Amino acid sequence: MSPLLRIGCIFNEGGDMRTGTFQEDFFHDTQVIPGLLTSTGAGDISERVFSNVDMVDLDAYDKVVAFLSGGKDSVSMILKLIDAGIDLSKVEAWHHSVDGRESDGNFMDWPCVEDYCVKLCEALGIPVYFSWLKGGFKGEMLKENAISQPHIIETPTGIKVLERNAKSSKKATRLMFPQQSASLATRWCSSALKIDVARRGLSNQDRFNHSNILVISGERREESANRAKYYQLEPHRSDARVAKRTQRHIDHWRPVLNWSEADVWTSMEKHGILAPVPYRLGLGRSSCQFCIFSSDRIWATMRHYFPTRFQEIADLENRFGVTINRSKLSVSQLADNAKPIEVDDPSALAQAMSTEYTLPIFADSDNPWFEPMGAFSSESCGSY
Repeated sequence: MSPLLRIGCIFNEGGDMRTGTFQEDFFHDTQVIPGLLTSTGAGDISERVFSNVDMVDLDAYDKVVAFLSGGKDSVSMILKLIDAGIDLSKVEAWHHSVDGRESDGNFMDWPCVEDYCVKLCEALGIPVYFSWLKGGFKGEMLKENAISQPHIIETPTGIKVLERNAKSSKKATRLMFPQQSASLATRWCSSALKIDVARRGLSNQDRFNHSNILVISGERREESANRAKYYQLEPHRSDARVAKRTQRHIDHWRPVLNWSEADVWTSMEKHGILAPVPYRLGLGRSSCQFCIFSSDRIWATMRHYFPTRFQEIADLENRFGVTINRSKLSVSQLADNAKPIEVDDPSALAQAMSTEYTLPIFADSDNPWFEPMGAFSSESCGSY
């Protein structure tokens, strides 16, 4: 039987295809064509999810949108596309600016990450667009009896401001840091600063209408028990392929979901891409610099090397009367529990404090590839 006919379908003993509920992990397919289930009479693909799809038919998509955090996993997912021979002219990267663009300096994220994404994409030959919630992390956290600010997105034709609907938007108060939880309502930084920004960015650009779009992101099952349950291919939350008026076919694929960390570093070494700054400082993941999931040792490291920004977070935590950590220990108490990492890479440490990325992206004779101190680190410093 053709593998194309097996995708997402369940067969009874007589060989007839049932088109009801998809049985997770019944098939581990390696190729998926958009609209396949509809064209084969197997039903609407918007109702289907796939647990293991290590490669999709890249030629079937008009545009590929890569959510680029600047960490090793999001870089390696793009490298996987390159290895598959994708036409880079239809690939674009999106980076969600956690701290926004309306205030001076960074609050939660690495100062160098945005320019790193710019320099990396220039080197790879793909455009990068930035998007953010106006006011960023701090603005949303300090919201008091108000609706959230607009989303702002960069597009090929300029900046677009996506205003909120004042009539349907409910006023709310936060006045606390996001809390450690799998719930996006509780861990609101992911939803408010990344997921919602991406959803509105995709659904508010006419260039994506009546097209097949592939969105990719760099989660890996190995990272957490929660991510181990992710589907590798599913309709994106902005998908509208069955809409009556404006249709958008948007699939969400996680190319490196089944990769180990060793696979990621192997890919980075193969392409000669040097480790981003956080790994060179000893961190195991490149999430926000002051991620709410940071271990005691990471908090101690941030306090030691970045005391001013650490103290701002500690002061706000005291002001709110609610700690970030579920143990109810303050970030200062957590930092007291451990010794900071002894950073032995002064150039990476200096780069971490600068908004201009000046370190080399690719290895060369003067800058050979090396495995960073943070590779295979057991220190927690990333999302759920």
